[in-house]
Amino acid sequence: MMIVMPEFARQANAYFRSLISLTTLSLIALSSTARADGTAIVLDLEGALGVATAEYIIGGIEEAEERGANVIIIRMDTPGGLVTPMRDIVQAILGSKVPVVTYVSPGGARADSAGTYILLASHVAAMAPTTHLGAATPVSLTGDDLSPGEEDEPASSPNDGADGDSEETAEETDSGEQENGSSTAMERKVLNDSISYIRGLAEAHGRNADWAEDAVRHAATLTATEALEKNVIDLIANNRTDLLLAINGREVTVNNESFTIDTEAVVVEIIEPSWRLKILNAIASPEIAILLLMIGLYGLMFEGYNPGAILPGVAGVICLLMAAYALQVLPVNYAGLALIIVGMILIIAEAFVPSFGALGLGGIVALIFGSIMMFDSGIPGFGISITFVISLAVAMGGILLWLVTYLLKFRRRGAVSGRERIVGGEGVAMESFDGDGRVWLEGEAWAARSNLRIEKDQRVTVSRMNGLVLDVEPIEPAQSVNVQPET
Repeated sequence: MMIVMPEFARQANAYFRSLISLTTLSLIALSSTARADGTAIVLDLEGALGVATAEYIIGGIEEAEERGANVIIIRMDTPGGLVTPMRDIVQAILGSKVPVVTYVSPGGARADSAGTYILLASHVAAMAPTTHLGAATPVSLTGDDLSPGEEDEPASSPNDGADGDSEETAEETDSGEQENGSSTAMERKVLNDSISYIRGLAEAHGRNADWAEDAVRHAATLTATEALEKNVIDLIANNRTDLLLAINGREVTVNNESFTIDTEAVVVEIIEPSWRLKILNAIASPEIAILLLMIGLYGLMFEGYNPGAILPGVAGVICLLMAAYALQVLPVNYAGLALIIVGMILIIAEAFVPSFGALGLGGIVALIFGSIMMFDSGIPGFGISITFVISLAVAMGGILLWLVTYLLKFRRRGAVSGRERIVGGEGVAMESFDGDGRVWLEGEAWAARSNLRIEKDQRVTVSRMNGLVLDVEPIEPAQSVNVQPET
């Protein structure tokens, strides 16, 4: 039997089909629009700038490029850091296909030293209120400022070379360079290279190159408000939301091409450092590096004195290799490193060549001065804490005190084996005898001889040892003592 569908039912069915299709198309359109809005990738550059930090920032920029992000925001709060990682980050920013916005935040944050270079290299330089930047003078590994003194400043322009005073000044400068030697020439090269580098970064984005040079030459600094007034940065934003609103529609030059930033409805995504980079960043710390070095050397020395212990050797090798990585990426003074190694050797020597603390104290002094000198580079973020040095000295002093006390107790204890341990020792008679008999001493049965009557279970002392026969004397009346001789 066939059921015929009424006409109004057919129309209702067609209407619902159209409604469903329209709804589906709308959802697809909305989804496409959401995808078109894009993403704002946020990277956190916080703390001293090192190798692990550079790898994190560069990796974040590459990931943003692969995902076609609309903008990259580097939130920065750094005291500075190493030159090579800073230059790697700057190259990644300049070569990025996605506009990079560096934002010094939150309030009280700073973009000192290497951070100033990164801020000026960015397509958009922004700061939060109460932040500052500058102090970009390069520092040598000895901690000396490479900025020239007043005597190094030119007294006149190059066009005044015919003036007698200018010639005299030039002669004094030349003689000063000869007196200071090649190190002065090298410092000037480093300084001039830094000046030209930071001027180029500022000029590339139309910023104040003269102040940028002053930040390198005289370690000049600016607050956020002053930086905006002097055209060092592009804008001030209270928070990230204000920043996204401020940069929306801004035109920048990315890889020599005009680019308009679109942040109207972007999805903000923060990329965190991987666990690997977090571990490497922790290892590349002066305090951790010293501890790893000490554990590694102590472990290998202990393994050398006790072959077959295995665990100290394995732990020592691992810690020593990790310390080698840290020393590779940290600014290290090798005189300080040598003092630390000598100090540890002296402390170990105290245990094998007892000097009643002389070697140990020398080792502690060497450790203290070595720790201070090893990372005394003046590079921001890579100094060593005085609290750590004092704690290390106290810990080493405690170990030395325990070692000396133990050695003194050990010395008073006397012999623990051999003839010296047997003579003067106390034992128990295993039987009654007058002449020859047996006594129980040091867990063994010994042949004994005495000119006095010895009763069973009576305590005796050894007065002399003739071969394997002991001459004994009674030291107390016989008493019941449970002796279980070995059979």
